[in-house]
Amino acid sequence: MAAAIQPEAKKAIKSSPRGRWLDYMWKYRALYFISIPGIVYFFIFKYVPLFGSVIAFQDYNIFKGFTGSEWVGLKHFKTMFEHYDFLRILNNTILLGLYDLFIAFPAPIVLALLLNELRLVLYKRVLQTVVYMPHFLSWVIISGIAIGILSPSTGILNKALSLFGIDPIYFLGENSYIRTILIGSGIWRDTGYGTIIYLAALAGINPDLYEAAEVDGASRWRQTLSITLPSLLPTIMILFLLHIGKFLDLGFERVYVFLNPLNTENGEILDTYIYKVGLLSQQYSYTTAVGLFKSLVGLMLIVIGNVFSKKTTGESLY
Repeated sequence: MAAAIQPEAKKAIKSSPRGRWLDYMWKYRALYFISIPGIVYFFIFKYVPLFGSVIAFQDYNIFKGFTGSEWVGLKHFKTMFEHYDFLRILNNTILLGLYDLFIAFPAPIVLALLLNELRLVLYKRVLQTVVYMPHFLSWVIISGIAIGILSPSTGILNKALSLFGIDPIYFLGENSYIRTILIGSGIWRDTGYGTIIYLAALAGINPDLYEAAEVDGASRWRQTLSITLPSLLPTIMILFLLHIGKFLDLGFERVYVFLNPLNTENGEILDTYIYKVGLLSQQYSYTTAVGLFKSLVGLMLIVIGNVFSKKTTGESLY
């Protein structure tokens, strides 16, 4: 009788959620194996440092360590919101985040739609390669290119303006231009590379839908509105949710290479502020509080955005 029950027990175990999960992992063991380096990287450099967030609630002393430093509660968070520089820099970061969200984020979608309309395969591949290339340039190189173009004495842009009788403009030396330069350089660098996911999603759209639309007399514009964009919506929403999580995280290198004493009023962001105050002034507890604030805002935006997306489009991260 025990022998008869044993196969049934094995079958029940296998059909349980845990059993199915183990079977799935074994089936795709090769993929899980090659993902190990990525998991290790994120564990060491993303999760382990979370334990250091405790110093945001301490007057941290590097000689006393975590256990010996004095606990001060929310002191550094209070100081953060009372500091004029922090409020100014937070305002800069929010404005740049909004520009990035409403201008830079849609740019790869528009470019992917344009590339998808090309019918000459060779030309399409060459153009894709050209627009992908800037992504692999470092921000130091990109800043050098921008300085060369925007230079008041030798820059191409000022040379062109002089043809119309306009005096040279020191673009990188004026607060009014720095935000445009930061967003514009980001669009130039990352728009092409950002089209990869959208082009993959476009390739997965059933061509029969377009054929049926053509039979019904739909124009290319109508096909884009009625077929292409609705088919892209799940991909757009997932990437949008991931993007808003980095709303206050614009990237240290991207901004730092363009900063100088003449444009910091509008150009300095939280990342460069953390570097200046934390590493150069050694206020570790205060800047950890600023970093923790950034993380909490990002988490809150993802949760709110996920709920909104799930209710309106049915797409969500979890």
